[in-house]
Amino acid sequence: MAERTSQVIGQSGAFLDALERASRAAALDRPVLVIGERGTGKELVAERLHRLSPRWDQPLVVMNCAALPETLIEAELFGHEAGAFTGATKARAGRFEEADRGTLFLDELGTLSMGAQERLLRAVEYGEVTRIGASRPIRVDVRIVAATNEHLPDKVDRHEFRADLLDRLSFEVVTLPPLRARKSDILILADHFGRRMAAEMGWDRWHGFSPPMQEALRDYRWPGNVRELRNVVERSVYRWERDGAIEQIEFDPFQSPYRPGSNSAPVQPAPAPSAAAPQPSQPAATSEGDEVAACDVGPSDFKSRVALFEKELLTRALADNRYNQRATADALGLSYDQLRHALRRHDLIGAVA
Repeated sequence: MAERTSQVIGQSGAFLDALERASRAAALDRPVLVIGERGTGKELVAERLHRLSPRWDQPLVVMNCAALPETLIEAELFGHEAGAFTGATKARAGRFEEADRGTLFLDELGTLSMGAQERLLRAVEYGEVTRIGASRPIRVDVRIVAATNEHLPDKVDRHEFRADLLDRLSFEVVTLPPLRARKSDILILADHFGRRMAAEMGWDRWHGFSPPMQEALRDYRWPGNVRELRNVVERSVYRWERDGAIEQIEFDPFQSPYRPGSNSAPVQPAPAPSAAAPQPSQPAATSEGDEVAACDVGPSDFKSRVALFEKELLTRALADNRYNQRATADALGLSYDQLRHALRRHDLIGAVA
């Protein structure tokens, strides 16, 4: 496995507790199970477990159990002899042999088939693997670190995961907190990713994010955790074309009225005036000529009418949703970031403070 440039960054108590548990377990030659949602850094913790262990100068071999079809997983794990199956033109060592005297990191452990689990259990218990098509086992000295985003005891209850294998692999369990439980780390990580992207873009100076954008970053739920945060920050940096702090963030790059499968109509520059909103007074049309004159509105007058309607719409929506910004954004079909921009534009931030 190639050396990484990624860093483990954070100062929240929950995150530091998880790192401390991993660091203490690293020195012991026992299996460790790393659990966490997608994007929480499970592979980085696995690397930490290896680098802090006595095996640090030996191979760290990574295998994503979900990336291969079930028919190939056992061949990848345990290797095969020439002619063992169609397409096996020559013998090949498996991941266990490649990781001999080092660490084998099994990502997405919960996706292993029951047959692969049975053979994995034997390898863990006896330190032996048998290549597909071979008759004699091969001795291996491998430390197992496994990761999953599933609650494996539930899979055991559903007879989808072997209880004895789970017992063998869970000597220590390190559960990584999601980013929404690490509020104090969000801006630290955002600043780190932002600075790095700004340097990549050749910026002379990093101004950070504006206070409203910092608030938006803290308030977002981050279902994709640190990986999603990195994408959002880097995308915001590369799209920002002005000097100064970044004042625009797009959390969902797929948000569009034109996306496939969307039934929503294209977003118009501004809603059409309705009877519910107060309108500027205008002369009544008494003839065809007067009707044309009444509809021939100058640009500045049109803009003021649109702005007045938009402000009224925002004010009514806020009141209807008890000044809850997220509920208001949902009701108007806007993102939280778009709503905040609209409120600032009409000087309504004070109404929801």
